[in-house]
Amino acid sequence: MSTVATKHKKPSSLRRVFSGAGLICILYLVLYVAYVTQQPRALNIGAVVNLVNNTVPLAIAAAGQALVVIVRGFDLSLAGVISVTNVVMAVYPLEGPTGALASLLICLLIGGAVGVVNGWLVAYLKIQSIAATLATMIVCKGIALVILDAPGGSVAEWVSYELTDQIFGLFPVSGLILAVTVGLWLLVRRTDFGVAVYAIGADETAAGLSGIDVKRVRFLAFVNAGALFGLAGYMLSAQTATGSPTSGDPLLMLSFAAVALGGTSLSGGRGGLFASVMGAATLILLQKVLFSSGVSSFYTGIFQGAVLILAVVFSGYLSHLAVGKKA
Repeated sequence: MSTVATKHKKPSSLRRVFSGAGLICILYLVLYVAYVTQQPRALNIGAVVNLVNNTVPLAIAAAGQALVVIVRGFDLSLAGVISVTNVVMAVYPLEGPTGALASLLICLLIGGAVGVVNGWLVAYLKIQSIAATLATMIVCKGIALVILDAPGGSVAEWVSYELTDQIFGLFPVSGLILAVTVGLWLLVRRTDFGVAVYAIGADETAAGLSGIDVKRVRFLAFVNAGALFGLAGYMLSAQTATGSPTSGDPLLMLSFAAVALGGTSLSGGRGGLFASVMGAATLILLQKVLFSSGVSSFYTGIFQGAVLILAVVFSGYLSHLAVGKKA
């Protein structure tokens, strides 16, 4: 009995380590070692802060995307929400800590409002998520162009300086915001809502039969994702200190790549926000490694796609191997 249990346990442990968060953390460490080898100054606090600042907008956007993907949806409005919040921050800067807080609330409200529309269209009107969120993305991008028709504007100095600085000269402020975001999800995941999100993604019919309000949970998933997109736009504005009506475009495809790289199933029901955040961090770090290696930026997308394919295939292979041995 104990021998059989041991045989079952080993493949299960292997599958946990080399899939999802485990695999992406290992990949990140390997890339970071390569980065430090090429750029010894990468260990300096300034370089670390810069790396975290560059990572946070995509990481938060990927977290929102993962939430929707887990409930078997796709949210293309990410690009539009980030673009709108970015131009609002640049065209209507509010100075000082109070202004920064007010701007944050505005960004969250913009993202949340778009999420409400998305959730209503998808959960209650049964419109496919790609079609619904494509429509809201187009509307948001149109609004962004009305507010700011070309790159420009200036984000409030308090936001661009303080939110890209570090606490006590050590910990990046943006990293703290990201840590709080992930920490809140880890708490929410243990609530009825968090359990329902995974239940719907795994089997919507069974979730409904067990008493879960599928429409409400899916609706809230889109609302929360929208709020996270708004936060991503806020942090992107702090990093760039300027606005652009197309600022969210590069993050859209990268958000899906980060979600998949983190091991979140695009068919729903499996994955998590932390793994998606690490997927985003890995993609940004890969850009740094390629740049420090002298590789042209034109090839960055090729390398990112190749790493994504290898990670997904490797994780799937080990998962299949573990299940095969268990059988």
